[in-house]
Amino acid sequence: MKKIIVLSGAGMSADSGISTFRDSDGLWEQKRVEDICTPQALIRNRAEVITFYNNRRKELINSLPNVAHKALVSLEDKFDVQIITQNIDDLHERAGSTNILHLHGELMKLRSSNDVNAIIEVSDWEQKIDAVHSDGSLLRPFVVFFGEDVPKIETASEMLQTADIVIIIGTSLVVYPAASLVNFVRNSSVPIYLVDPAEVNVGGLRNPIEHIQARAAIGVPELVERLLKG
Repeated sequence: MKKIIVLSGAGMSADSGISTFRDSDGLWEQKRVEDICTPQALIRNRAEVITFYNNRRKELINSLPNVAHKALVSLEDKFDVQIITQNIDDLHERAGSTNILHLHGELMKLRSSNDVNAIIEVSDWEQKIDAVHSDGSLLRPFVVFFGEDVPKIETASEMLQTADIVIIIGTSLVVYPAASLVNFVRNSSVPIYLVDPAEVNVGGLRNPIEHIQARAAIGVPELVERLLKG
């Protein structure tokens, strides 16, 4: 069974109504990274950071997986599929995909401020500003802030080395270290399919690349249908 590695970014969930960060009307146009997505911001302005992620969680709870998420599930009928996502939403899981690695954390989880492995799941959108973990430390969103290590990047790079096919969906390939992952594809014969409506710089890659210049909800189902038939 061939191994498909999927790299998904914000464009994967945009068709579910999830706000993106880097589009012209994205979240970074409304907020400064330094104010809501760094460890320093959490210390300096905890209320604003917690409120920001509460709003992201509320948005997520009211969103549903789109046809692109669901199409990837059907790939599991004929392929060994591993999804590596930069997204912190749970839409891949809710669609039914079974193998998902979250590089940047998970919105529906919180963690201890002292222990990165002390994680709890939540079902509601609201985290109280003064909520504490059982270890006594303040809870924080289970997300990788700017300036923090990406603990699963090595595991993800090892996964890319096993790929027979790579699908990249809705990511600009400019956010590091995630953007470097495609360079770990083991040989230049592995085909890469890129689904994104924007121009994406892939000039450094030796592999055969097909750019499907469409939104995820349009391009992914079409690609999946081709792969299943082929």
